Amino acid sequence: MLGVTELRKSYPEVVAVDRVSFEVRRREVVGLLGPNGAGKTTTINMILGVLSPTSGRIRIAGVDLARHRARALAQANFSAVYASLPGNLTVRQNLMFFGLVYGIAGLAERVGWLLEQFDLEHLKDAKCGVLSSGEQTRVALAKAVLNRPRLLLLDEPTASLDPSAAQTVRSRIRGLATEGDCGILWTSHNMYEVEEVCDRVLFLSHGRVLLEGDPRRLPSQHGASTLEELFIRLAREPLSESLEQAV
Repeated sequence: MLGVTELRKSYPEVVAVDRVSFEVRRREVVGLLGPNGAGKTTTINMILGVLSPTSGRIRIAGVDLARHRARALAQANFSAVYASLPGNLTVRQNLMFFGLVYGIAGLAERVGWLLEQFDLEHLKDAKCGVLSSGEQTRVALAKAVLNRPRLLLLDEPTASLDPSAAQTVRSRIRGLATEGDCGILWTSHNMYEVEEVCDRVLFLSHGRVLLEGDPRRLPSQHGASTLEELFIRLAREPLSESLEQAV
């Protein structure tokens, strides 16, 4: 669903992403982990076409993003807590609006199905600006799958939710991967969440991938008792030491 090869983004005084390569397969949830400033958001923005990479290649569902931008991005969608939907529109109006943007056939039926699937039917006439954080997150996820994306990008989707709402959202997202036909790239600072949801994780530091593997096995493989302990250690160590230990 996603292939990233030797991706690099540099600025005059800093290299934000440095030759990053990875893939996300069909029906797989991949966690993109790292401290603030590691390059996660820059990587996502390049995959979304918001930023142009300095070098490297991105393919979405087999389509080269640089050569066929519109066709590649039509295969993807995105959700994040900081990318809120228009608060003055109702839930149904938001879904209808974005459905028109995506050019979805049979839009009314698709929106009706999503309202039911994400338990939003009773909120369809409520304005998004008055919904709770958990309800807004469910609407954002419904919007993110409107176009049946082959690649779903989720940036901290449960960051503002209480434990109960976060559990519901994690279950929904896990279901999208296992029951649907897409791959999911997920960023999170919640290591419990990552272990529960992700099939595989990538640890980024200073724009480079340091570790990759099963989040339930990586800690013991690298002398840590938990994924959070491993995360903290990699985040605090200098890059050269982290790379040496990763090898």
